[in-house]
Amino acid sequence: MQHVEVRGLDKHFGSFHAVKDVSFDIQKGHLIGLLGPSGGGKTSILRMLAGLESPDAGEILFHGKRVNALPPQERGIGFVFQNYALFKHMTVQENIAYGLKVQKASKTQIRERVAELVELTGLKGFEQRYPQQLSGGQRQRVAFARALAPEPQLLLLDEPFAAIDAKIRQELRSWLRELIERVGITSIFVTHDQDEAIEVADEIMVISQGQVEQKGTPWDIYKEPATPFVASFIGESTQIEHAVRLHGFDLAAQTSGTRALIRPEYVEVGRPSEFALLSATEEGVVRHLHFRGSQWLVEVQVGEQRLITYRSLEKEPLQIGDPVRVMVHRAYLYNEQRSWIAENRYKADPMSMMI
Repeated sequence: MQHVEVRGLDKHFGSFHAVKDVSFDIQKGHLIGLLGPSGGGKTSILRMLAGLESPDAGEILFHGKRVNALPPQERGIGFVFQNYALFKHMTVQENIAYGLKVQKASKTQIRERVAELVELTGLKGFEQRYPQQLSGGQRQRVAFARALAPEPQLLLLDEPFAAIDAKIRQELRSWLRELIERVGITSIFVTHDQDEAIEVADEIMVISQGQVEQKGTPWDIYKEPATPFVASFIGESTQIEHAVRLHGFDLAAQTSGTRALIRPEYVEVGRPSEFALLSATEEGVVRHLHFRGSQWLVEVQVGEQRLITYRSLEKEPLQIGDPVRVMVHRAYLYNEQRSWIAENRYKADPMSMMI
């Protein structure tokens, strides 16, 4: 049985249709990322799962039990907000213990559970401090510990790292992944940061305009996007309006109106001597170079189109204005009827150059 089942979820806010007939399942113990642009419906879905908003239509089931009518406190949910929502007048220890006191747990149970969570979240030595005496990362750890204290069956996180600076956010991603694995709790977190979702989640649901565009592992979504929106939203890409003009893809893109999305890793740029099949390449000119630490991000002009790609630091350096050869290995093609990934036909079959 699935831990969470959502069937036909729908929600309006006045005339705005925030969530449109959304359905999905989540296995027990999985960490799911709701990923998409702001205003796409991610937080509305999360709040309906929590019982903080009521759906206009649809069903929400936990372990096969319909929970639509249950108030938040009876759903077995822990909620972590992006602004921490800690009680400023309470110490770390008191904040963590709050939910247990509401449940009327014994003093012994509270003391043992708080000590366990302080250890688990790396807060030992900070128990008597107040929120204003903590860093942003420490405050967020307190928020996690407080949410986990009553031993919820489902943990919901609304952009939990949004208020934290980049370096600490990176550290907390790894920490959260390890924490969820150790606790084994089913978790759903909202984010608009694709790097965050890809790094942390077991599965990603890409949400746009109130609908689920695709659900799958980060690798599956990146490798085989189901819709043009997913292809353009996940990773970097360049859109080409007339894919039939793309060298090596003219036969695959013959349907009128077919467009292409080209990811940087689909493109190879270099000196003519670097290509075994020079006839499959096109002429290009380097327009910009961006140092990315372990590699160069290269912007190259090919005819009327500007493409981006990566180049290893181990290869001969390029300079702005250099003439180069460019090969597009594959492309994500789409039109009104369908979408698909196509390989460069010249690369796949050099004899096709003779056609």
